[in-house]
Amino acid sequence: MQLTLWTYEGPPHVGAMRVATALRDVHYVLHAPQGDTYADLLFTMIERRDRRPPVTYTTFQPRDLGSDTAELFKDAAREAWERFQPQALLVGASCTAELIQDDPGGLARALDLPIPVVPVELPAYQKKENWGAAETFYQLVRTLAGPAVPPAGTMRAPRAAGARPRCNILGPTALGFRHRDDLAEIRGLLERLGIDVAVVAPWGATPADLARLGEADFNVVLYPEIAALAARWLQKSFGQPMVTTVPIGVNATREFIVEVARLAGVDPAAALHDATLRQPWYSRSVDSTYLTGKRVFVFGDATHAIAAARVASQELGFTVVGLGSYSREFAREIREAAKLYGVEPLISDDYLEVEARVAAAQPELVLGTQMERHIAKRLGVPCAVISAPVHVQDFPARHSPQMGFEGANVLFDTWVHPLMMGLEEHLLGMFRDDFEFHDGAAPSHLANVVEFRRDPAAAQPSGTTPANEATPGAATPAVATDRPVEAPSGVRDPSATDGAASGAAASTTTPSWADDAEKELKKIPFFVRAKARRNTEKFAQERGVPRVPAEASYAAKAHVSR
Repeated sequence: MQLTLWTYEGPPHVGAMRVATALRDVHYVLHAPQGDTYADLLFTMIERRDRRPPVTYTTFQPRDLGSDTAELFKDAAREAWERFQPQALLVGASCTAELIQDDPGGLARALDLPIPVVPVELPAYQKKENWGAAETFYQLVRTLAGPAVPPAGTMRAPRAAGARPRCNILGPTALGFRHRDDLAEIRGLLERLGIDVAVVAPWGATPADLARLGEADFNVVLYPEIAALAARWLQKSFGQPMVTTVPIGVNATREFIVEVARLAGVDPAAALHDATLRQPWYSRSVDSTYLTGKRVFVFGDATHAIAAARVASQELGFTVVGLGSYSREFAREIREAAKLYGVEPLISDDYLEVEARVAAAQPELVLGTQMERHIAKRLGVPCAVISAPVHVQDFPARHSPQMGFEGANVLFDTWVHPLMMGLEEHLLGMFRDDFEFHDGAAPSHLANVVEFRRDPAAAQPSGTTPANEATPGAATPAVATDRPVEAPSGVRDPSATDGAASGAAASTTTPSWADDAEKELKKIPFFVRAKARRNTEKFAQERGVPRVPAEASYAAKAHVSR
């Protein structure tokens, strides 16, 4: 087991807890020492749940290892049944308890409880959280829906004439990244198509709901990491087709709608377009010009990483320079996606290796997990979180989906805003010394109304001489530098022995511009053109140049940037 500051996935029993916590009327008896009860905090603190997960721990201690820990488990299971009266009981062991080799499944069956008992064997030292969630959900579905499986070779009965199509939504769990909000968006899309939702599972489902999963016409798999295994069993056992397109991004959402409509036998037109979509505005705005081609590194669980890379490339015009996942079970899918962008796939759960790859790729934006947020912060690169593992700030109180058309709006805000903040910092640096925008200047909209009186020295850096007290003819560089600046041809250095009088005269006279210099100036965007003119003229004055040549503007730019 890898012990780090932060892990991408917890042990598999945490995945089982995510499924149990999402369900209703299911209780999980976990054979675990007292130290493994930390998992409760994941739900109460990070997900902001108002109640503890439905989990009973045996909480054995070192002194119990010398006695019968099996009896300790049986007592805990019996008391959980008597106290909580669940419709089904999950039993299993944590990574630590696995070492003592008790058999929770056999021990629970020996109690002869009047409810289904579902044992989950989770090899903690071989598998991790998402696998544990998928295996737990699969075992629950197979146990509870199994009695309703028709005999082999039985043809699925067609939907009754006039009946609305029905589907199941599979995959949302507790502690899942934006699962609650995604579910609301997908429900809305299905309603617009005239499709009823029979069961949502695990989120909010009861054991009775799982028992009737086979009655729906098809299954919608929102999170393959969680539900793909169970969905394949339902397809094999009940003949239920499944929708595999994950509706993250505008294009994928439209493909999802078309696929769902085909399985349901309905017209997709009612849901294909959404008036709330804001991305068309982006494509027509000046922002798209600034952001097109931005280098982006993508890392997370397979579902979100693959979807994010597609959105970044196809819908926002970014350049994908890295793609990876910690989900080894989906390594094939990640590798196939990486081929589309011509990048080397990264399959790793070592955050140090991820950091090295991010640094080598030199992205302008990182899309990742909470771990990549810290990596990007150390590297000074903007970052947006797109996948678990996440912390509390990525479980917002507001509605904030990733899927559907509203999810596309959220993605746009989440990804573009960090880049726009970078532009803002650039503009602040560009205008820092501007006569109109410096800290001591009056607000431009009040210039004709109020005369601001201030100390002339207030706007000057500490230890410098105010501009109105400077020695006539003395050159004051716009930016301090310890590197010499090479003047272009025709631009004299004021340090040359041309006489103090001529230097003084040149420094107080605004130089004229050569025709070719004026042409170069007009190539600069209008909103910064005046500043470029002033900087260049100041640069020429300091060097005693009466007429600005074209190359002087570039030398001035280099001087100010230094």
